[in-house]
Amino acid sequence: MQHELKERKPLLDEDGHLTEPGFARDLLWEYDRSAIKAKALRIKEWDYYYVGNKSFGIALTVADNAYMGLDSISLLDFEEGWEITKSPMQVLTKGKKNLPATSAAGDILSKGKGYVISFEHKGDRRILSFSMDKFKDGKPIKGEIELFCPETESMVIATPFPGNDKAFYYNQKINCMPARGTVTCGDKLYRFTPGKSCGVLDWGRGVWTYKNTWFWGSASGFADDVPFGFNIGYGFGDTSAASENMLFYNNKAHKLEDVVFEIPQKDGKDDFMSPWKFTSSDGRFEMDFQPVLNRHSDTNVGLIRSNQNQVFGLFRGKAVLDDGTVIEIKDFHGFAEKVYNKW
Repeated sequence: MQHELKERKPLLDEDGHLTEPGFARDLLWEYDRSAIKAKALRIKEWDYYYVGNKSFGIALTVADNAYMGLDSISLLDFEEGWEITKSPMQVLTKGKKNLPATSAAGDILSKGKGYVISFEHKGDRRILSFSMDKFKDGKPIKGEIELFCPETESMVIATPFPGNDKAFYYNQKINCMPARGTVTCGDKLYRFTPGKSCGVLDWGRGVWTYKNTWFWGSASGFADDVPFGFNIGYGFGDTSAASENMLFYNNKAHKLEDVVFEIPQKDGKDDFMSPWKFTSSDGRFEMDFQPVLNRHSDTNVGLIRSNQNQVFGLFRGKAVLDDGTVIEIKDFHGFAEKVYNKW
């Protein structure tokens, strides 16, 4: 079942429950933080951008998870085979970061000792700018990237959590945003150019349960010079009303049913750097995935833990649009991740 919302409405009712679980192609649900009835420390809000190509990528996060805030910069060099992430944290932010109630408007500025991250809207563009004094080997990083945002459909989902009627996840993914800009790390310059580099936005607002394991995959690029990408995933709550699996082709969204991540095993554990497979219940997404680099972190402080494996690599296979058109891709840059959280 894939229930689609087609007109605007509040996200939450007067009791703090989701008004209508399902998916949409735009931000039709209206998010109002003051309508949340759950405990304030359970509210989690973030804006995450990834911009990349086959050679390198940059990831930027500003998050307000109530009991802690997080500002993160990641630089990934796929040709040299390394990544570095710096994530300054703050205690008990509880909404003080003032993240916007919509991804369509409002700017974000977050800074601390020796760093700054800024997300700005300028018409049909988004400007991502950032700097950190000591990033890699004591050297600074600085960058400004312009994402072009033509009128496009996106993946939007409103998902409840079983066992907690005041918990929910409201999420938008915008894929295939052409990117232009530069990042300087130490003496090395990374240049993003439209036609080769694309960005994705992961915009999340919600009330989460304490323990979760999620799977997420995303890719953006071009198929025969036409913008093409996809968003796949599960583990973000009760997806019986709709999955978040969606293809994007020439700025139009094509809804998929269920997609399963087949992560290889070795000695009873996930072997993230061996080839993966992806299969779909409707036969419309069948992919192989060759890992190139794993951005792994495991933060464990007792009651709070986040074990992340975000694996970047190359997809190969087929995706089928709503009208039956088959899109064949080969060496298509993207990522797939498995994340376990106690938060």
